[in-house]
Amino acid sequence: MSAEFPFIGTDIEVEETELPLFEQPAWDFNNDKFIYDGNGFHVIVTGKEALKVWIYKALKTERFSYIAYSWQYGIELHPFIGKVMSVQERYSELKRIITECLMVNPYIVSIDSVVFEPTNHGEDVTTTVTLTTIYGEVTVNV
Repeated sequence: MSAEFPFIGTDIEVEETELPLFEQPAWDFNNDKFIYDGNGFHVIVTGKEALKVWIYKALKTERFSYIAYSWQYGIELHPFIGKVMSVQERYSELKRIITECLMVNPYIVSIDSVVFEPTNHGEDVTTTVTLTTIYGEVTVNV
């Protein structure tokens, strides 16, 4: 056994725990607001639909800006304001921070693609993120 590699030659048992069914309040993506039932309570979605809500909201929430969220939740876009970068450099950095933002969720297995599409004469960018989750493939547009 080597001092530099103390785990060589040892059997490490990794305990797998099953994740509970993912739940989130339903979100109206067209009007950017929660969906309520007839009694004023949140409609709850589960599984793949719940992950879509979580992903969408995480990508629209500035990290460290709200005490209601953990410091692991959200995306850090403020450092990009006023920073001079080429479009490709900006997209590369955005892809990196999108990956960092989403991979904190244990239900997400991998980020498969991040596609940027400029809108509004280049002032805005629509992002399409395709991911693999424990529930299958999910695509979200932000």
